[in-house]
Amino acid sequence: MKAKEITNGILKAIAILVGIFILLYFFYKIQSVLAYIAIAAVVTLIARPIIRFLKTKLKFKNSIAVVTTMILFIGVLFGLIRMIIPLIQQQGENLSLLNSDAFKSNMETTFNHLNTYFQERNINIFEQLKSFDLASQLNKLPTVFNSVVGAFGTITIGLLSVLFISFFFMKDKALFNKALLTIVPDGSEDRFSKSFSKIKDLLSRYFIGLIFQISILFIIYTIILVSFGIQNAVVIALLCATLNLIPFVGPLIGGILMLFLTMTSNIGADFKTVILPTTIYVMIGYLVAQLVDNFLSQPIIFSKSVKSHPLEIFLSIIIFGLLFGILGMVVAVPTYTAIKVILKEFLADNKIVKSLTKNL
Repeated sequence: MKAKEITNGILKAIAILVGIFILLYFFYKIQSVLAYIAIAAVVTLIARPIIRFLKTKLKFKNSIAVVTTMILFIGVLFGLIRMIIPLIQQQGENLSLLNSDAFKSNMETTFNHLNTYFQERNINIFEQLKSFDLASQLNKLPTVFNSVVGAFGTITIGLLSVLFISFFFMKDKALFNKALLTIVPDGSEDRFSKSFSKIKDLLSRYFIGLIFQISILFIIYTIILVSFGIQNAVVIALLCATLNLIPFVGPLIGGILMLFLTMTSNIGADFKTVILPTTIYVMIGYLVAQLVDNFLSQPIIFSKSVKSHPLEIFLSIIIFGLLFGILGMVVAVPTYTAIKVILKEFLADNKIVKSLTKNL
């Protein structure tokens, strides 16, 4: 009898492991769909205050408020696309095969000016560029650009999927709750429902706070770039500000992007009198904007939106980044906020939980 029980236990454990493996493999295969749902959930959280305003202040019906909000979002999206197209066209002309020779010539001239400038100061930092085959590397750029254009269809499908899912999440605000409650243990539905409601409120405030953060950076970047006559200043400012959504890594990428686009905006001009001074001043402005964001905007906006100390937010981003990479850094604050709310609901008497959730 005992041998039979042991055998059944082993078979049951194997079945559970196989089931978990199949489930994880299934999630892996539909990861794009899960990403669409996650993005739609974020869009819905951002839309909640707008829908609430339309329903309470303007007395719109729920369906009309949702449709109005969707039209507003789509309008903003198309506006952003129309802003980005000129920048893409300009860079596409530089990278296209028809103009690749002129682009390579301009880039080589710029590097030569840069090399001469440092050599006059006995700095041989560009010595290794002599052995660098710039032409062969630049020949690869049109292929990369064409690949990006080829992904347009996939992006379009993803965008339409997100809009479709977001519409039903907004229209039936209980739909997402019902889906989550199906995996909640019996008897805990009310407590989890209360936690979900609190999480939605906090995350709505958090994502709106992110919009304010990006807007502040966007305004500062735009002023800097327009002041120095950089082409497509508004679009470049928007791209660099949006990259700040990725903690730590985003500002670095944004700085490199702004550096590159500032130099290419003045390509062909004199290096010493135009390109170098303009780039230095723009990057100083970028650094000042980052200091304002890191020491003023972020602490105020994040602490007010998710009711967490700036040190908590910093540590959560670092920890999630070490565990899950860049994606972990992006979702660190929302995940940490959700964990805090659930812990307060189910472990309210714990001393550590009390300390972490006293402001919730």
